[in-house]
Amino acid sequence: MDDSSGLKHKELEFTLAAVSQLSSSSLSSSSSSSSSVIARFSADSGVAELRFHRDSEFIDGFNVDIGTSQLFKLGPVQSLCVSESSGASKEKSYSRAVTIQFRNEDESRDFHSAFEQWQKDVIQAGIHLPNGAIAASKSKFDYKIEPSSAKMYFHYYGQLLHQQNMLQDYVRTGTYYAAVIENRVDFTGRVVVDVGAGSGILSLFAAQAGAKHVYAVEASEMAEYARKLIAGNPALAQRITVIKGKVEEVELAEKADILISEPMGTLLVNERMLESYIIARDRFLVPNGKMFPSIGRIHMAPFSDEYLFVEIANKALFWQQQNYYGVDLTPLYGSAFQGYFSQPVVDAFDPRLLVSPPLCHVIDFNEIKEEDLFEIDIPLKFIASVGTRVHGLACWFDVLFNGSAVQRWLTTAPGAPTTHWYQIRCVLSQPIYVMAGQEITGRLHMIAHNAQSYTMYLSLSAKMWGPGAVQGGILQTSSGKLDLKEPYYRMSQPQSYTMAQDQQPQQLLQAQAIPIHTEDLDEAELLRQPSENTGPQLQ
Repeated sequence: MDDSSGLKHKELEFTLAAVSQLSSSSLSSSSSSSSSVIARFSADSGVAELRFHRDSEFIDGFNVDIGTSQLFKLGPVQSLCVSESSGASKEKSYSRAVTIQFRNEDESRDFHSAFEQWQKDVIQAGIHLPNGAIAASKSKFDYKIEPSSAKMYFHYYGQLLHQQNMLQDYVRTGTYYAAVIENRVDFTGRVVVDVGAGSGILSLFAAQAGAKHVYAVEASEMAEYARKLIAGNPALAQRITVIKGKVEEVELAEKADILISEPMGTLLVNERMLESYIIARDRFLVPNGKMFPSIGRIHMAPFSDEYLFVEIANKALFWQQQNYYGVDLTPLYGSAFQGYFSQPVVDAFDPRLLVSPPLCHVIDFNEIKEEDLFEIDIPLKFIASVGTRVHGLACWFDVLFNGSAVQRWLTTAPGAPTTHWYQIRCVLSQPIYVMAGQEITGRLHMIAHNAQSYTMYLSLSAKMWGPGAVQGGILQTSSGKLDLKEPYYRMSQPQSYTMAQDQQPQQLLQAQAIPIHTEDLDEAELLRQPSENTGPQLQ
């Protein structure tokens, strides 16, 4: 091969058990036959191709352009290679498919590794396709996300112990089950795509609800476990197809009537899977199709927690030592102090710590664009219900399953049954003082980064009381920069607060209403749910 191609390998060959085009007869080989089928990777004429040979002769019609093809694993020793057709339409049409049968699992794994490597080499070398365009095998996900972050992410979710942690969140799993089964009318006879299927549990729920067919798309190695779990439920397995790959890259045989997914991370948006959910909507969902869930809300309220503030501040005391084995550590004290306050705190807290009624920021999954999630800017405005020190902003989220029969919420609110998401608190290094009835303003500005999370910029301000306030107001302001990727997993249960005998529990501060524009939901009903957020105020 000449140097202009830039590929690392000249040619690579694999002996196959069989190869066939869909709706074509199989071309098989065996150890006792002289007519073996060979798959050969090559880059003749500057085009990277996978060609199939029998008896040293090229099999016409079976060549695959590596730069514009996708390889799917159908089973331990069977794969499907789908290739872009060369029609006149400007939109891609993956109408040609080759089924490949391997002799054993090791050869199947080696073949997939080789295919992925050749695709990477095509991108790096910039090999031209027959029409002169550059191969665009790199997906949106690959351009946005740092490879090391993606590798860790898919490794984490490829392990059963982490899937078990989510499955054993009975608030999460039970709410999904109820939302699907109670809305059988939406699933019966419909095509469903499970985005980021994980163990395949949501796909099985959809099949239980009568789905015509479910495509379970999972990019991590958990796809293999999902196949095993689904195969172990034969009454449902015949209507579920597991596809290993990213939703940004895979191709499906048909459009979906319903998307189902669990794309929520800490603070709803962490891990940036919501973007993949939106991409799946744009790629696979029919017009007016349903999304489970369909709406997400981030709830926010200022809080006061002296115990937490002191706990975080004290962590940096280590760096105040002036004689640590003869070394003065104090030059790093300031950096360490700010570093600890840059970590959002993930735990469950008592709702009585909230200083004012919460407000919420609505994300409509049916309408939002992918790029709208790259930067989220939320203005904050609260009225303090008590006089106290405000230590930061408390946040949680809920999502709505807007079924035709039943509307059901999944909430992570303080005071509600605890989920594996817990709640999150952004603690400021400088508290601000407020009096009852005082206005608190600020901004939460979140910018997505390529480690699948967000940098958070929080500011809170309040007018100081006294002569200065009368003359136009003197602001006391506190701000901080936090990394949602690096939280402090405190995860303690809510602290017990003693109540006086004559003190009656009060209703938790109700959410401040903001408009929600959607044709499918009654606004008043949407803002009234969920109702679990009950508890007394901070006294």
